[in-house]
Amino acid sequence: MGKIIAIANQKGGVGKTTTSVNLAASLGVLEKKVLLIDADPQANASSGLGIDVETVEIGTYQILEHSSTPKEAIIECSAPNVWVIPAHIDLVAIEIELVDKENREYMLKQALESVKDEYDYILIDCAPSLGLLTLNALTAADSVVIPIQCEYFALEGLGKLLNTIKSVQKIHNPELDIEGLLLTMYDSRLRLSNQVVEEVQKHFHDMVFTTIIQRNIKLSEAPSYGESIINYDATSKGATNYLQLAEEIIKKNSKVGL
Repeated sequence: MGKIIAIANQKGGVGKTTTSVNLAASLGVLEKKVLLIDADPQANASSGLGIDVETVEIGTYQILEHSSTPKEAIIECSAPNVWVIPAHIDLVAIEIELVDKENREYMLKQALESVKDEYDYILIDCAPSLGLLTLNALTAADSVVIPIQCEYFALEGLGKLLNTIKSVQKIHNPELDIEGLLLTMYDSRLRLSNQVVEEVQKHFHDMVFTTIIQRNIKLSEAPSYGESIINYDATSKGATNYLQLAEEIIKKNSKVGL
């Protein structure tokens, strides 16, 4: 049975999509079957894997409305062993459309029941907000990865996100677990980066992944070519970091029998 992992943080620019795309590709290279769901209206995870979002006819929007099944939306992408349910800008409207629906927080969870057993991992790239889209992702997920950039305002807003996760655990999804906090955009030359790492590790201990994603120019370039970092430059620091993260997640989940 596949494990569903949401990658969430209401702050923009913390490396959510970079993590979603490259973790999916790394798990794929390590011979895991992966489904990546783009639940962000900006659709960067879709275009980052070479999908032309303008041509998307069935995607996350139709899945959430239950007008199409996941199987109808899934497409292959440039990364081996990775399939994608793409997004389109029309996803912006879904929050308004779902507002009056019964069980509106469970739409994604219900839709994924039919494909959950077909993948080792299902990753959900969340929108940078705590709205209904992210709530659907957290309700559907088994666990959540929280990317935190190694910068001045790193911990700002983290409390709010953790409170949202607590309320989702209480009301919608008691099984939701925190897979880990992932430190991103780390620059060892900066004192501030090192202070943020220390601060996060001091407060959250075992909740923090051992792997730290370092600042890497190749990571920034890869999406413009529609490729994951593994396809774009497998020897780069970014590729090494994300492969380490994938191995850490696989190891952690093999211990709990997944």
